[in-house]
Amino acid sequence: MAPPCSVLLDLDGTLIDSQPGILASCHAALRTLGHEPSEILDIKRVIGPPLEDVMQFLLQPYGDDRIAEAVLAFRQHYGESGLLGSEPYPGIGNSLREMQQGGLRLYLATSKREAFARRILEHLELAAYFDGIHGSVPGGELDHKPELLAHILSEHHISPARSLMVGDRRYDISGAHAVGMRGLGVLWGYGTRDELEGAGADQLVESSVDLACTVLAMVSGKRPLS
Repeated sequence: MAPPCSVLLDLDGTLIDSQPGILASCHAALRTLGHEPSEILDIKRVIGPPLEDVMQFLLQPYGDDRIAEAVLAFRQHYGESGLLGSEPYPGIGNSLREMQQGGLRLYLATSKREAFARRILEHLELAAYFDGIHGSVPGGELDHKPELLAHILSEHHISPARSLMVGDRRYDISGAHAVGMRGLGVLWGYGTRDELEGAGADQLVESSVDLACTVLAMVSGKRPLS
């Protein structure tokens, strides 16, 4: 009997809208370094890359290169309150349940700190759907998607040919392809259709309520259970 198919899912912009909490923590980090952030600061397009890249982008207008200090300030605020400013997209809980009932194994694959991701999923009562929760760790060796996905595949003895990466940014798609997986791009998150198509997404799904149906069709040809 063939092993079950596995689905690796991004967190921010895929399962949850985390923009309010991330924005609050970005403001807090900038203020900690002595800057007054704009009230119309738009961070949507920088959610998804490693945090160091985000802080570099935010500090650039101030001519400030204290990226490490900004990262620490962000994580301090985010761990205290920012991470609670997240909401699941419509139908995500049902989608996770349908994928689980369809015989798939689910793994979280996020660039967010693993400890933060676990707390978010537990707070939103989504953690129980996952066979493994993985994210970045102190030291930086899993900050980038290809390394993170390779680690998950190795840790759980998952075949790339029997797995699928689901995410909203090009990093998710290119990371999947780098380790031999297919990539499903979601269009309700922080990336754009052009970004995902440009990264070579194997398929796109437009609505979060259609996630389970699309995933099941891609990996096994099954339909979600009613």
